[in-house]
Order: sequence, then C-alpha cells, then structure tokens
Amino acid sequence: MASAAKPHFNFRALGRSLLRHGLDLTYPPVCISCRATTHEPGTVCADCWKQIRFIERPFCEKLGTPFSHDLGPGVLSPEAIADPPAYSRARAVARYETGPVSRLVHRLKYADHVELADAMGRWMARAGTEFLAADSLLVPVPLHRRRLFARRFNQAAVLARAISRIRPVQVDPLALKRVKPTIPQVGLTRSQRALNVQGAMSVPAEARSRVAGRNIVLVDDVLTSGATTDAAARALLRAGAARVDVLVFARVVPDS
Repeated sequence: MASAAKPHFNFRALGRSLLRHGLDLTYPPVCISCRATTHEPGTVCADCWKQIRFIERPFCEKLGTPFSHDLGPGVLSPEAIADPPAYSRARAVARYETGPVSRLVHRLKYADHVELADAMGRWMARAGTEFLAADSLLVPVPLHRRRLFARRFNQAAVLARAISRIRPVQVDPLALKRVKPTIPQVGLTRSQRALNVQGAMSVPAEARSRVAGRNIVLVDDVLTSGATTDAAARALLRAGAARVDVLVFARVVPDS
C-alpha cells in the first residue's frame, strides 16, 4: 500500500510573508501620492482616491476625452473630427488636473520615484485593456539623449515595463528615437507644440523590421495637446506599423 504523500509546506512563501509583516510594522505602508498611512502598500489613501477623476466611458473613441453624458457607442468628439490625430485611439487612466494624479506624475518624473511605476502601470494596463493584445508592441515615447543623460531614466520606458509585468506584451524601448532636441512643451501654444516636435521622431533602420506590420501601443506619462504622441505615431506608421494606439497615465482635459 502506497504511503500518503506528505503535504508540501512552502517555507519560502512563509518567509516572505513574515518579512513583509515585519516591514509593515517597522515602516507602515503609505499613500503613494500624499504619504498618508494606508492599509496596503502601493495604493492611494481614501482622501486621494476621492479626488482622482478617473476617465471611464462615455468618452471619445479616438481621443479618449470624457463626455459629460452618453452620446451612444462609437461617438467622436468635435476635436477628433476636425483635427484627427495619426494614432487610432488614445486611452488614459485619469485627468491630469487633479492633485493626486499630477503629484504621482511629478514624483515619478522629477523626484526619481521609479517605484511608483508599478501602481501606475497596473492602472494603465486596465485602461488599455481593449488594445493590449499579446501580439502588440509597447513602445515608450523616447527622450532625446541629452535629456535622458540629465534625467538618468525615461519615465515612459519605466511605465511600459511596468505594464508588461501585468500583461504579456513585449516592450521595445529602442523602436523609436528622438533625433532632434526639443524645448519643453510647457507654456507653448498648440501650434507651437506641433512645430516644436516636427521631425523630432524617427524609427532607426535596425528597428524597422520589428515595427513593420505590428500593432503598436505608444506609452507615455501625460497626454497634453497630443503633438508629441502624434509625431511619434506618424514616425511609426511611416516605418510600416499596422496601427498605433496611445496609452498614458494621465491626460489634460480642457473644460468646455
């Protein structure tokens, strides 16, 4: 008679659990936005959660800008009809104008808090569900080498890698290159932004075969006027991409 198999005990999992519990006692988890105490690490507190204006349907199917009321499926905003972008669809987690959202973007981008990308990437993976397929290719909006040297990392690439840990989607941080240095877009008009990034993006010759025929998901932290993402999308489409969608953490939504 065969002896009964002994139950397997996962000592490694137990060790991780005890370590996490000990760290929580020593360093209680805090809100990733305002640093108030929370019950779970990598989350926002109740006060910050109430302030975040998540972008859910109804919204413009192309630009992803929210509508005040439901106009029916597949409706485009007047902006998307009058001046359609090169990309097919844009999706964002939340409006940039709220305090917790802008704080997260600034802490990631300018204060080197790259650990925030995990939580932000989880939200982005949910917002981009409709086009994050296994055969898609995540391409971060690139920084020019001078700015990359000064900042030491590209926040868009960090977010793209965080998304790929949630969804089985390949990341190619070298598929797109910023070949022309540009001045910061802050404070520029819409037409000035478009002129600023004109000709700034290119797909390197060695990356064209990786882009051709692929459904590209262009990743960035914030979508403002759309000039940068539009220039990036045009470069990818010229290199043979089948389509380009845009996924960002936050977007500026002008009140109308």
